[in-house]
Amino acid sequence: MQHNILSTMRSLKLIDGCKSTQVHAINPSNASTTTTGGGGGGGAGGGVGDMLLNQIQDHVRVNSLRSKSNRRSLSNADCTPVLQTDRFLQESLLLYGHPAIDLLEPQINPCLKFVDFVEALADVYRRIEDCPQFEKTKVYLEQCAIFRGLSDPKLFRRSLRSARQHAVDVHSKVVLSAWLRFERREDELQGSMPLDCCGRNVECPSASLISGYDPDSAYDHCACYERPTWDKHEDEVVATGLDDGQEECSTSSEDSDLLFCIGDDEVSCVRFYIASLSRPFKSMLYGNFVESRRERIHFSQNGISAKAMRALEVFSRRKKLNSFDPQTALELLSLANKFCCDDLKSACDVYLASFVIDLERALVLMEYGLEETAHLLVAACLQIFLRELPSSLQNQKVLTFFCSAEASNRLALAGHFSFQLYFFLSQTAIEEDMKSNTTVMMLERLADCSTAPWQKQLAFHQLGCVMYERKEYKDAHKWFEAAAEAGHVYSLVGVARSKYKRGHKYTAYKQMNSLIAKYTQAGWMYQERSLYCLGEEKMADLDKATELDPTLTFPYKYRAVALAEDKKFGPAISEINKIIGFKVSPDCLELRAWFSIAMEDYEGALRDTRAVLTLDPDYMMFHGKLRAEQLVELLRPHVPQRSQADCWMQLYDRWSSVDDIGSLAVVHHMLENDPGKSLLRFRQSLLLLRLNCQKAAMRSLRLSRNCSTSNHERLVYEGWILYDTGHREEALSKAEESISIQRSFEAFFLKAYALADSNLDHESSSYVIQLLEEALRCPSDGLRKGQALNNLGSVFVDCEKLDLAADCYLNALNIKHTRAHQGLARVYYLKNQRKAAYDEMTKLIEKARNNASAYEKRSEYCDRDMAKKDLCMATQLDPLRTYPYRYRAAVLMDDHKEEEAISELSRAISFKPDLQLLHLRAAFHDSISNNTSTLRDCEAALCLDSTHADTLELYNKARERANEQQK
Repeated sequence: MQHNILSTMRSLKLIDGCKSTQVHAINPSNASTTTTGGGGGGGAGGGVGDMLLNQIQDHVRVNSLRSKSNRRSLSNADCTPVLQTDRFLQESLLLYGHPAIDLLEPQINPCLKFVDFVEALADVYRRIEDCPQFEKTKVYLEQCAIFRGLSDPKLFRRSLRSARQHAVDVHSKVVLSAWLRFERREDELQGSMPLDCCGRNVECPSASLISGYDPDSAYDHCACYERPTWDKHEDEVVATGLDDGQEECSTSSEDSDLLFCIGDDEVSCVRFYIASLSRPFKSMLYGNFVESRRERIHFSQNGISAKAMRALEVFSRRKKLNSFDPQTALELLSLANKFCCDDLKSACDVYLASFVIDLERALVLMEYGLEETAHLLVAACLQIFLRELPSSLQNQKVLTFFCSAEASNRLALAGHFSFQLYFFLSQTAIEEDMKSNTTVMMLERLADCSTAPWQKQLAFHQLGCVMYERKEYKDAHKWFEAAAEAGHVYSLVGVARSKYKRGHKYTAYKQMNSLIAKYTQAGWMYQERSLYCLGEEKMADLDKATELDPTLTFPYKYRAVALAEDKKFGPAISEINKIIGFKVSPDCLELRAWFSIAMEDYEGALRDTRAVLTLDPDYMMFHGKLRAEQLVELLRPHVPQRSQADCWMQLYDRWSSVDDIGSLAVVHHMLENDPGKSLLRFRQSLLLLRLNCQKAAMRSLRLSRNCSTSNHERLVYEGWILYDTGHREEALSKAEESISIQRSFEAFFLKAYALADSNLDHESSSYVIQLLEEALRCPSDGLRKGQALNNLGSVFVDCEKLDLAADCYLNALNIKHTRAHQGLARVYYLKNQRKAAYDEMTKLIEKARNNASAYEKRSEYCDRDMAKKDLCMATQLDPLRTYPYRYRAAVLMDDHKEEEAISELSRAISFKPDLQLLHLRAAFHDSISNNTSTLRDCEAALCLDSTHADTLELYNKARERANEQQK
């Protein structure tokens, strides 16, 4: 008999309604059973499992009672640990057990998704090329929406920069610049201010407030480059409203010919200057009004103070506002609106905008700006709100400006109600909390300002997704149908899912059947239909989904849970490992942790839970009832305890075996012991980048920067943040500044890495070699020195210095940098030692946990048949790698099997629209004279990278042929 932690929990009852993508709780059909034997389960007896279950129950019960009493009795100092515990135990934590297949459900993708993604890319590229210059921002914004659904955030950021580059008006510049800043999440950097500037016009807050179209200067250094702080006005000027020139503000009595009486004060003015301010003033002072014949005019009823009237007199002569306090300028702004003084209003608008430097002032001045329809002042306030995202969404006053009943009209009157504004706000709200009322309100405003078909598709579809997550299925159905009617075919998935949740299972099945019959088959179609069928038909649909799109996670999860329900935990882990091997996500790691606990492999469960926490520190496990970090506490007593020194040794072992998830877990453990260690945070970010978890990697980099104890170290991490978000030159500048403070391994390495990210000539290569050698002379650990040696070897290979390269790789291998086998194999191959190269890659395959790339590389050093086997294994381990598809397609073309070659590429393109795949398919189409398909694939490839020289050449030839055919 076998008792494990999961099977003994089956008597617990299940909460209804599991809707998220996490792995969820118990199978209610087994509510009263105690399971036995079988599968891959481990351990006899129920001792450890039962002990852990009892610990969990006692932990919850004791802390629940303790938290209630201690809230009343303890002082703030004494109750801190209890409050921390309460934070993790807010909800009931007893409702979990074995995951059940009935509770698994894939998330509906909230982004735009197309049945013919290549045609969508080609279409948007054509429109970018053909539209007028001033309209390019709108089309680039559509491209942003398309790229939002891809896994590579660099494409989205590049498109967003292009949209900002071609922006014309202040509103667009403010929104897009703030969005670019948000993508780096600079709000999480300690000490950062909303108006901090990275030194380029494209993100500069000052440059954003200047209207006009100048795309060529968008990436130039801005005026802030030598003046990094926002210092338009000194605080004392703001406080007093005076400078040296204000003493001469009033007109002398000899010059004046007009007095404005305001209460007991009289302000001397020159009639001609006041009349020149606007047509109404001119009519009043020189027309048929009584005032034209008077030298004293009573002006008390116009809501302006004597101080502001004196300021008006100064402006009438000097046409400048540079010495008055904001309150005076606000009075002048109101007067300008009343008397149609356009120049005065413009001057007040610019002047007041310069005072908006923080959220507090923005909240005050925004109300005035909207009231007086001051376009630039509202823009300056809006800029603060946007550059303070996401925290500003927690401010009810800010939300009032965006979401209140009259918000749309007021923003529109001030020229600041747009789709791009609410696109930004709604995506931020979705990222923060998809189910919140704020998200709903932002998406409703987004729908209000949607005009183009793609805009309606996006707004309606996302409203459907949000309503679905909120379990408001009737409203979800309505919005999904609206999106489908607007042309978004994928929204029919939401329509079917909403019908199913309302009890119409057969209708949902028919809907997906119709979709499969009508359009080109895709993996997500079969995945969705599988939800509405049973048994062998369900498994057949899931297998078909994996065949068409092996990157979908749901089929693997379902098959793994089905195996686990049959107590086949070993095969279940093998199944889930297939997806974790190339696509790491918290829900899949959580599932593997479940299976490990079932097998009483608590060390494996702890490893995966720590990895989950690295990806998402707030992740909730067990049907959202238990924080992942609390599960770590519960599992820790059941695994060997390790000191920090032990962890370093373990990290070397994991790193050398290319076990990135295991390495993540070790680093997480080390950070528990030393949470302020910036070096460990940086290691964490490198591992996350290897696993293609870019969002989590950037978060770790920001934490590295915040934990830095020295300026030179902080500059290095800021440089990496800039480099990873596409700011290469700024990253180089940070590296150089760091080196000027203190020579360090990481600063030299960053500079060398950034410089090497280009086509290096001989001189540049020599300089990169010098930098890497300088880095190696500086203190560092073996993990990083191994990486530097590996990179140095690569540069030597590019310079054809093969012996030096081999020395670097051998030195890297001596300190367990296993990846150096690949570089050494390349050296052997270039020396015509093909067998040695093959053997070297075999060593890497034997050592590495994640070795898809090793199989791919080894295929270059063997004959065609062996290469095919290696590449098939590479595709099996990681279907996202594109080289195997390109190789197989090229072989088929060599064998004059053109259609099969194109089909091989098309299969990969259907789930990974890669530049190289599209370019190669375009070339194949060109070789069989299919000019239409050649043009389409070239346009799709150029949408991904408009500078790709080979594709541009092929595209231009295809266009010439098309033009000749038309003639």
